[in-house]
Amino acid sequence: MFVRRKPNKSGKISVQVIEKIKGKSKVVKTIGSSSDRSEVERLFILGEEWIKNHKGALEIPFSDEERIADSVLESVENITVSGTELLLDRIFNDIGFSAIQDDIFRWLVYSRICFPASKLKTCDYLLTYHGLEFQVQDLYRYMDKLYNNYKETVQLISFENTKRILGGSINIVFYDVTTLYFEVDHEDDLRKSGFSKEGKHQNPQIVLGLLVGLEGYPLAYEIFEGNKFEGHTMIPVIEAFRKKYSLPAPIVVADSGLLSKSNVKELRDNGYEFILGARLKASPDKSKERILAFELENGESRLLDWEDGLRMVVSYSDRRAKKDRINREKGLKKLEKQLKSGKLNKSHINNRGYNKYLKMEGEVKIALDIEKFEQDGKWDGLKGYITNTNLDKDEVIENYNNLWKIEKAFRITKNEIKVRPVFHYKQRRIEAHISIAFVAYKVFKELERQ
Repeated sequence: MFVRRKPNKSGKISVQVIEKIKGKSKVVKTIGSSSDRSEVERLFILGEEWIKNHKGALEIPFSDEERIADSVLESVENITVSGTELLLDRIFNDIGFSAIQDDIFRWLVYSRICFPASKLKTCDYLLTYHGLEFQVQDLYRYMDKLYNNYKETVQLISFENTKRILGGSINIVFYDVTTLYFEVDHEDDLRKSGFSKEGKHQNPQIVLGLLVGLEGYPLAYEIFEGNKFEGHTMIPVIEAFRKKYSLPAPIVVADSGLLSKSNVKELRDNGYEFILGARLKASPDKSKERILAFELENGESRLLDWEDGLRMVVSYSDRRAKKDRINREKGLKKLEKQLKSGKLNKSHINNRGYNKYLKMEGEVKIALDIEKFEQDGKWDGLKGYITNTNLDKDEVIENYNNLWKIEKAFRITKNEIKVRPVFHYKQRRIEAHISIAFVAYKVFKELERQ
């Protein structure tokens, strides 16, 4: 039901309570009529009060429930979802993002959490469920403003909140990178073809570096050209983060993809302690013999001196061994299938992934190197960690194992927040899009914590 003002031929306006039934309007109650504007408004208010007083008291004829249902549905003029904003408002404000006093920023973040989609579909969502009328160009213009004014602000707010959550200090940070591809054919200054962690090597992409604290709380991010080697991204991000907030050098934890002599040297030269994943099978032969000679049981670990005054922790896990074995067998079966189909040639014999199990027999025949496959089995379940800290081996392993939380952060960002696909092509809007996703992840993470 709703209140209607109906002009009459006499010049007066009748105020009526109307009910819609199967598309037809029925007058339920005439409140009164008048030619005086203020009196009409008073009658209108009386009509609204009449609806409030009678909605729950109307006699419902249960023998005609279909008509009643149609009446209720046809009387609905719009739907507003309130629970979302009530919940997210509190989290958003608790973190401190309310310092950015732009409603459009808030709604872009909420939409990224609740209904991640293109900016055009975001406009439809906001209008349909929240009664907010934005044009897609409004959102594009705002993203330009976000890029110019707020990128550093949102990272500062996130940092201050994470610092409070972690007890007032940042003693250890975790760094990792991922790639985000674009459904376009041509490269530009930012979007370039490179090694894709998503297997989209033919697509232009960007590299996203993320720095988090304990429990995966976000601290900082940076984007790089798509052909940037991931090993060259870590030091710039960590150094910029440390200098921006005048922090003492934290312990840096990163996986083996970021282990290189140049990174180790730069970390040491800048006073960082670190725990980096090791590439055990790439170690010198004498070191590999020492590691395999340990014959570790499930849950056991060993600490040994390594090159250049570093220390190596080696651990063994039955669960990891099972996973390693399954992955190797999958790789071998894939190669067998490709061999039978004749898809492999000499160019495929390299050390990329499981192609290392290929070898040449004679001048033309390609075969599987089962001996190498079985040799690799000796390393199933073994994991190494290079460090220059004074932590004991169990603390090294415990801290490194927190690295999975940054992998979880990437999964949440890609799957729940849907940072990809990215529909923008201008660099400033790509950066603004990543910034909104960063804030959305921070809100998501704080909601999870609370």
